[in-house]
Amino acid sequence: MEPHAVAASVKSIFSLPEVVFKINELINSGDTTNIELEQTILNDPALTAKLLKFANSAYFGFPKKIETISNAVALIGHSELRNLAIATSVTSVFKGIPSDLVDMESFWHHSVSTGVIARLMAYDVNRRERIFIAGLLHGIGKLIMFSQFPDESSKILSASNHDEEAMIIAERQIFGFTYADLSAAFLDEWSLPESIWKIVESQLDPAKAVQSKTEAYILHLAVKIAGHKQNHQNREINFDDLQSLCKPEIWDNLGLNTEVIELINTVAELQISDMFNCIKPCAT
Repeated sequence: MEPHAVAASVKSIFSLPEVVFKINELINSGDTTNIELEQTILNDPALTAKLLKFANSAYFGFPKKIETISNAVALIGHSELRNLAIATSVTSVFKGIPSDLVDMESFWHHSVSTGVIARLMAYDVNRRERIFIAGLLHGIGKLIMFSQFPDESSKILSASNHDEEAMIIAERQIFGFTYADLSAAFLDEWSLPESIWKIVESQLDPAKAVQSKTEAYILHLAVKIAGHKQNHQNREINFDDLQSLCKPEIWDNLGLNTEVIELINTVAELQISDMFNCIKPCAT
């Protein structure tokens, strides 16, 4: 099998709402106006409500309540608007995934955690938009595997005992590619920018990233931290806990230390909870 062939075959099954593609198209054009974006969003009442809820969350922390889409677009900006449109829609796209293979609430909580942590680690404000989306969507290849290849996925989970590294090895043996490869191919099929799906593609071995190597390092570490936090929910996470999660070169490359990690962890807690409540399927 080849990841792009699989991604193309399921594109019609897992499709974002038309309004999200329209927003993405308008932003990619480079010459759209706030009025055009507002009119597009207002055609979808459910998305409008979710965007306003999201815009007023702790994720952004605006001091005043945002009551209109026009205010949201003006304050948030086009790139973050695309983030919100995708984030508030994506959880409703992947439905019908076998519950014996994945707990969807746990999956999306980990995805949100990865996106938030990655965004907080991105010092360059110009990188935050793409690194958040890369973090949020880094694992959707797993959902495609679970949906389209349940028997093979069950074998992988059983053989690996849910150990992440062992699962990756098993994916390569059974499919010939990993969930990261399939995630990247699918985001390409969704017409997301190459600067996003290339980060996702390099997440398992960021040192081999041809471009956006720093972002690949960030995503790699964010996935590890999010997973560690999820596995140790009842105790405080500190720098010593996290240092063993990845190679020293990643810590050195990103210049992270105890104070920075503890600050990220503190800020992330509130943002993760707030954002997850906005985007989970049952949220309104």
